[in-house]
Amino acid sequence: MQPSMFTVRVPLPGQDQVFLLNTLTDAQLLVTPDVLPLLERASTGGPFTHEEHETLTLLADQGFLVPSRESERESLREYFANVREDGDTLRVTVLTTLQCNFACDYCLQGDHDDHNLFAHKMTLETAAEVAQWIKARLEEVRPRRLALTFFGGEPLLNLPVVYYLAEQGHAITAALGVRQTINIVTNGLLLTPELVDRLKPLGLSGVKVTLDGDKDTHDRMRPLRGRQGTFDRIVENVRKVADRVPITIGGNFDEDSVASYPALLDFLRQQEFADKLAKINFKPIIRTTPAAPAPPKGFIPLTAVADNGKPLGGACMTTAGAGGGACDSCNLLDDQMDFLRDETRKRGFPTVDGVHMGPCEIHRKHAHTISPDGALHACPGFAADATQSVGHIGGSATGVQQASASRFDSLAAYKNCGDCAFIPVCAGGCSVASHAELGDMNTPTCHKSSFESAVVGLARTLAGGPASTLN
Repeated sequence: MQPSMFTVRVPLPGQDQVFLLNTLTDAQLLVTPDVLPLLERASTGGPFTHEEHETLTLLADQGFLVPSRESERESLREYFANVREDGDTLRVTVLTTLQCNFACDYCLQGDHDDHNLFAHKMTLETAAEVAQWIKARLEEVRPRRLALTFFGGEPLLNLPVVYYLAEQGHAITAALGVRQTINIVTNGLLLTPELVDRLKPLGLSGVKVTLDGDKDTHDRMRPLRGRQGTFDRIVENVRKVADRVPITIGGNFDEDSVASYPALLDFLRQQEFADKLAKINFKPIIRTTPAAPAPPKGFIPLTAVADNGKPLGGACMTTAGAGGGACDSCNLLDDQMDFLRDETRKRGFPTVDGVHMGPCEIHRKHAHTISPDGALHACPGFAADATQSVGHIGGSATGVQQASASRFDSLAAYKNCGDCAFIPVCAGGCSVASHAELGDMNTPTCHKSSFESAVVGLARTLAGGPASTLN
């Protein structure tokens, strides 16, 4: 037996305890410091006392001890195979439109210049094809659940398609004995009680809304086309629906705006809907950065642009990664993440732990993104790049799409990560970032320092909570 390469250890100062996390088995233990040298001695074969034998048996049962490194690598291969083949949930993200009613300065695909004149919008005819495609996949996979997410652009700019697909999905799943859940990723400007009330009987289970800092900061960063502020209108819309549906608050920050987030959290804590918020989570801004030896501090290295340097055409990557919607594993990197998680917890709001972030949808066979024209994509980050489409809801795939599907099927950037302890929750990083920044989606984008910081925060949070204790 030998220690698992997926074990992360965090000493807890002043508590005479060490937090152990195995990222492959998700086992979590609080142990006394003398357990660490026992872990290292496990490969020697002893001799061990009766008490030490019992401790080693428990550690092995939890995955902290493994028979060999090769057996553990085989377990990792099985883990990713199981993730890929898991058919419990059919995940479908639909981009109802690539149009947007905001003009975020940092947005690659926002409503600037003539963007909306050419941005695609799904027709009801295409939506009917999407519904039939979903029905066929449900009959093939036979999952327990259909998780339908409306994304964009701003998805609520195309309400006829939202309502049609929600209603059709509900009818199809009811006939097949499958449960439908619906999530909406929206800027919140068009969020209404009428919308929520119409969708809730159809399975609406969550809405994610973005607030980029306090009122002044948000209004500067996320204005309408005429530069009018949007903060007050969004908050009022959240107030009207917070008792009807779980609301997740996300936010995008850079070094100029991160200091405003404690004030935003204080403001939210004072609202009557504070205790109804399902989750709050913030992430670094996704922004095009000029060529330089290193990107500016505080920017996530995720540049959703094509090889010619132009935006991919409308997928709103600024809304990804904030929890409760598409592409929730992108909130990696940046030394401010742990600070903001702590500030969020201090005010009593639930947030992500920063560790259990993946593998993301791109590694799942039964997770699909559909662009407004019906093209299929492996994840929302590639949804507006035709060269990365893996097929079409119509069934026929071009040679380019077949080649793209083959690339995504064999995607395994983590194989270049050595024996990193965070492979099970990172899988080699964001494939969109690898493609855009490095030119190869099979080259890892490393977020190890962010995970390490997050584990420390998780250890502090769980030190007096549900983690088991082992002496």
